[in-house]
Amino acid sequence: MHSFAFIIHPIDPKRDVARKYPLLGKVLSEEAIHFVCRFWPPVKLSHITGARSQATGAEIEGWLIAVPYTPQRMLSLPPETVYRKIVAAGKLAERLGAQILGLGAYTSVVGDGGVTIARRLDIPVTSGDSYTAALAVQATREAARLMDINLAQAIVAVVGGAGAIGAAVAQLLAPDAGRMLLIGRQTDPLQGVAEKVRRAGCRDVQISTVVSDVVAAQVVVTVTSSGGNLIQPEMLRRGAVVCDVSRPRDVAHHVIQARDDVLVIDGGLVRVPGNVDFGFDYGLPPDLTYGCLAETMTLAFEGRLEDYSLGKNLSLEQVQEIDTLATRHGFALAALRSFEHKLDEADIEKVKAKARVD
Repeated sequence: MHSFAFIIHPIDPKRDVARKYPLLGKVLSEEAIHFVCRFWPPVKLSHITGARSQATGAEIEGWLIAVPYTPQRMLSLPPETVYRKIVAAGKLAERLGAQILGLGAYTSVVGDGGVTIARRLDIPVTSGDSYTAALAVQATREAARLMDINLAQAIVAVVGGAGAIGAAVAQLLAPDAGRMLLIGRQTDPLQGVAEKVRRAGCRDVQISTVVSDVVAAQVVVTVTSSGGNLIQPEMLRRGAVVCDVSRPRDVAHHVIQARDDVLVIDGGLVRVPGNVDFGFDYGLPPDLTYGCLAETMTLAFEGRLEDYSLGKNLSLEQVQEIDTLATRHGFALAALRSFEHKLDEADIEKVKAKARVD
C-alpha cells in the first residue's frame, strides 16, 4: 500500500481553527489566531483511508497535516520563516510513513512553488497545481455549456493569468476561446503567457493589469493569491460564468446575493474513488476533495513517488498526463458547486432567466 500526506492550513481563521480546536475557535479573536499561529507547531489532523483505484483495486492511505499559518501570516512573514514551518510539517509526514507529500493552498504558493521544500525533504513533493488546472478547465467548459455560452464566440478572461495555474488554464482553453483576456499584476509576464496562448490556438489575446476589466468577459477563471474578495459584484457581466479556483476565494461572497444573474462555481473539485474517509471535516462533502489533494493521491495510486508540479511554470504535458492518470484511477469532476452549495438544474435555470431580463 502506497502512502501520502497532504498539508492544509486555516483559510477562514475562526471557522477552520474550530474544526480542530472548538474552544480555541470560539474564544480567540481572528487577530489572536493570526498572532498565535506563528508559534503553533504542525499538527497531524487525521488518517485517510478507503480510497481505492478503479484501475487496479489497490488502496492507499494518507494523513492530513496542518500548518497553522493563516494566509495573512504567510504573506506577511519572510519566505524562509514559512519554509521552516512547512518543512517541519514535511518531516512529520516522513515520520508517519508518507511516501509523497502534497502542498495545499498557500503552502504551494510561497516562495518558489515548492522547489525549496522538496530539496529539504527526503520524500518527493507536489504542489497539485497540474490537476487543479485540468479540473478548472473541465468545470469551466461544463458551466459554459450549461449556461449556453459558446466559447468560440466568447471573451474568456483568466485572472491571475501569469501564475502557474492561470497560464496553464489559459493555454488549455485557447483552442476553444474566441478571444482571451489575461489579467495580472505585471505586464511583462502576461505578455509571455499571451504568446503561448496564441501558439496554443487563440489569436485574439489581450492583457490587462486592471481587475475590473473582467467585466468584458462572458467566461472568467480566477486563480490568484490575492488573499480573497478580489472580484466584486459590479465587475461582472450579465450572464457570466465565473470559475473561482482560489482559496481564499477571489470572488467576494456577497456577489451571489448581489448578482443572481451570474453563475459562480467552485473550481478544482473532484470525486474520489472508493469509500474514502478523510477523518476530518475540512468543508467538503465526504467523497469530494480538491484537485491538489487528488493529484497527490493519484501519484500514490500510480506509484509515481517523484517530485511533480513544482515551480512557477507548469508543463502542459504534465497537466494532461495527471488528468489521464486521475481519470484512469477513478477520479471524476464533481457536480458543480457554488460557495459549498451543490448546483442543480433549477439553480442554473434561475441564473439563465435572470440573465435574460432586460
